[in-house]
This record gives sequence, C-alpha cells and structure tokens, in this order.
Amino acid sequence: MSNTAWVEVRGSGTAECDGLYRPSTECEKVSESGVKSAVGFWNGRPAWDRVDGKAARSPSISYSQTYSAWRIARLDGHLAYTINNNDTPLPPNSVDREWEVYKKAVGPAPSVVLHSDGDPRFSAPPNVVFVLGGPGAGKGTMCAVACEQLGWAHLSAGDLLRAERAKGGALGEKINAIIVAGEIVPSHITVQLLRNAMLAVDRAGSAGAGGGAPSNFLVDGFPRNQENVDAWEAVVGDDASVRAMLFFECPLPKLEERILGRAQFSGRADDNVESLRKRFATYKRETMPVVELYRGRGACLEIDSSDERPAVWETVKGALAPFTPPELHGAPLTRTSECHLGLRKWPKKPKKEKGGEEGAVARARCCAVAAAVAVGVALVLARRR
Repeated sequence: MSNTAWVEVRGSGTAECDGLYRPSTECEKVSESGVKSAVGFWNGRPAWDRVDGKAARSPSISYSQTYSAWRIARLDGHLAYTINNNDTPLPPNSVDREWEVYKKAVGPAPSVVLHSDGDPRFSAPPNVVFVLGGPGAGKGTMCAVACEQLGWAHLSAGDLLRAERAKGGALGEKINAIIVAGEIVPSHITVQLLRNAMLAVDRAGSAGAGGGAPSNFLVDGFPRNQENVDAWEAVVGDDASVRAMLFFECPLPKLEERILGRAQFSGRADDNVESLRKRFATYKRETMPVVELYRGRGACLEIDSSDERPAVWETVKGALAPFTPPELHGAPLTRTSECHLGLRKWPKKPKKEKGGEEGAVARARCCAVAAAVAVGVALVLARRR
C-alpha cells in the first residue's frame, strides 16, 4: 500500500499554510498515539509534507488518533486548521466539508483539494526507463546517443547529487554534511532530486511545442538496491510510468579492457582494475537483486553490451521505440552520435590557453555540473521541435 495522492491548500487566512503537499517521505516513526507507520503515513493514515520543504517538521498534514481529526500545521509545526473525520482514509475536500480554524491560525479556513492522480504539476505521467549495468558496460554512451537521437532526457542520480551539493542552499549543505561524514545520502533525497529534474523537463516541454505529451527519461545507475526501489515507489509512485529496465550485461574481462582503455583519457581515480573489481563485486551484491525483481515483473530488457557499439545501439533503439516519436526513431545518426558509437573520430579539442586563476577554473567546473539538468531540458526541447 502506498500514498500517491497530493494535496493542495488554498486561500488560508494563515497564508503560510497555502501550497502543494506531497506524500510524506519521513522515515518510519512511532506517533504520539504509539502507532508505527510506514513511509508516507502517520497514525496508519496517509500524511503529507510541504513540497517547498519550508516546514520545521514533517509531516505537515496528518491524522490524529487522539482527536479523530485531520490536521494542517503552520511552518513552525503548530496546528492551524483541523477537521473531525474518522470515516474516510483521506482528508475530505473542502467542497464536501469546511475545515475549522484552530487557536494558532487566522480565518478563513482554507480550500483543500485532493489530487488522487498524483502531482498536478505534471502535464502527463512521464515515461521512465531505468538503466543498470556494471562499470564500463556502456550505459552512459547509450544514454547519450538516445538523448541525441531520440529526444530522451538522460538523468544520473550521481550527477544530480553533485550538482545540488555544489549549488549550496539548505539541501546542498545537508547533502555535503552527509557526504563529509562518510555516510550514504538517504534514498528519498536522491529520488526527490530525480523527481525535481523530471518536473523541470516536463514543465519546459509543456510550455513549448508538443506540450502535453509525456516526457521520456532514462534514469542512469538507478535503482541500485531495494532501498532505492522503496524510496522511488514512496516519493514518485504512480506519478511516473516505469516502462522497463535496460540491463546492460557484459563479462568482467571485457569490462576490464574497456576501463583500462578509458583510463587513458578519463582522469578518474577509480578507472583501474583493482577499483573495478571492487565496484563490480558491490554491484553484483547490491544491484543484481533489483535486476531479478524487474525480471520477475517481466520488465527487464537484457542487452548484450559486449558487442560492437552500433549493434548495441540498434538493440537499445528497438527497446525504446514504443515510447519514441516515429520521426525521431527513423532519423539518421548525427555526427555526435557517430562519434559516440565509434563510427567517426571526435574532433580535436582546441588547445587550452595558459594562465587563468585556479578559482575561476573551479567555479567553471561547478557551473558545468550544475547545468547538467538544464542541458538535458534543452536537448529534449530541441528534439521535440
């Protein structure tokens, strides 16, 4: 059971209560009534957090067992509006019953609207294809070609975390503190960043040509474990249609060959055989159970990525064909795609001018990471037009 409804609060006398509320992502907790609830719930009933994250504590809309009432809280957590209702699993729309103004609030009571179909900001539920495979399996290359040729948006959970961390702000500082402490960023934060990136693409696409058509997303390197799967279902749920998982299979010796070849140009500290074998062991231990989960659902498309890149691309293109506009599916390869597939040499990069301050270079790198989502948006729009 999952909470997929969204709540919109409008016209409150206490204006800070107005806004959009999403299914709560708070971890399992025991309420003041002693009831332990799963993610998305409180006191055994659905609960919601503010989308803008401004509340001092969450959930901001929840049910009280003690008072048999639904509650809307102010930003500081104090109760603002309430409605007695023990008969329905969801708070009633204000068209059915009027909410009451509590001590810490100002009238009038708000208009409360339930969106049972999910996030009302999405023009249509986007199509999502998860992309998994061992390090060096070719996931990034094929996602880049799909973005260039088919107009799919390519999202990487790792890139989004790095971009948010570099951007700063409350969430960026929180992510930085977690990473500095040597801990793993909670899955619900990662999923929320993915959701925000999808929403940015969807909004931009709706404003341009082809508005209203579902966006297509390749989510690279996700979900890596069962916790990721659970967080996705709790935070995104039915607001996106997970169509399939592309699983890139490649034997370890071939991966080693590719990583050693890539190491000559990548500059990555982990592009060596020892690191690869450790990463591959972690990948098999944590990620293969997720692959088996999607196999069991009949939604895992297995791709032999040990073949030559053009042949692998044809398989990937066929897998994405049901969700790709026909005019893009049949388009000839661009020069960039030919370079990705090894059919053409990459043009030589101009020599870098000497000099320049190290700080400027560092800032430029941060800006490049932060702009990754914006570039994805632009590519999607360009392909649709």
